[in-house]
Amino acid sequence: MAETWVKTLGRVAFINCDPLYHQLSDEWNVLAAPPSWLTGHVLRRDCILAPIPAADYAKHADELVLLPEIGIGSQGEVGSVLLFGAVPLDVMNTIALPSDSATSVALLKHLISKKGRAMEYIATGPDYESMMAIADGALLIGDRALEAAKEFPEMVQMDLGTAWMEEEDLPMIFGVFVARKDTPLPTLKAAHASLVRNLERFESDDRKRQAVIEWSMKKSGLSHERLDQYYGEVFNRLNQHHLSGLYRFLQHACGMESEPQFAWDQHSVV
Repeated sequence: MAETWVKTLGRVAFINCDPLYHQLSDEWNVLAAPPSWLTGHVLRRDCILAPIPAADYAKHADELVLLPEIGIGSQGEVGSVLLFGAVPLDVMNTIALPSDSATSVALLKHLISKKGRAMEYIATGPDYESMMAIADGALLIGDRALEAAKEFPEMVQMDLGTAWMEEEDLPMIFGVFVARKDTPLPTLKAAHASLVRNLERFESDDRKRQAVIEWSMKKSGLSHERLDQYYGEVFNRLNQHHLSGLYRFLQHACGMESEPQFAWDQHSVV
């Protein structure tokens, strides 16, 4: 268990963290899983750190700490967290919800409640066709949302990143990097530094950005043009303004009353 703790980093099984994990140092093993699964892996000490849904952090804040500087967010349009429907949201009565992201589900319910709408929600697997067969609308995230939007663009009824920005005038932070509170700090800082170095290269080196896009193309089947746009919609580096959006979401959509805790002083790196 100690060896796994030291060497393994969790990674979400979507492309939204590829800039941090592309060609990560061989010093680290990578455990790829859906966002909600990674929450359990961190809690069980299967990995040192992982990106998990922000709503899961709110649920387990007594056991977890946030890592500074990195996450998964959007300043408006996100492109990969989408509500699909054969009818507009105003006339939907049922929405099928996926099982792989607590944040997107909490965000959608918050946005709909702000509209004063009553809605029946149906939890199911994240498959576009089966979801649309049982409900008026379907919430999809990640690669599945990008692929469905490519195939059925006329069915997109809401980009949740855009809707949050319009409602709150703040960025939406969908995913946060976390660790258990008892994770050894030197190991945690070393793992965090490896991810940040990768992100810095992605941000500053056009060749690295190109390599990440090509890696994501192979995994997702999306075009270079779409992925180049996507990595402008979604970002992984968080500043204080982004954290303000995170805190608003944790409080208003997740009902978190305590102050979020960081593994170390975030102001020293943000």
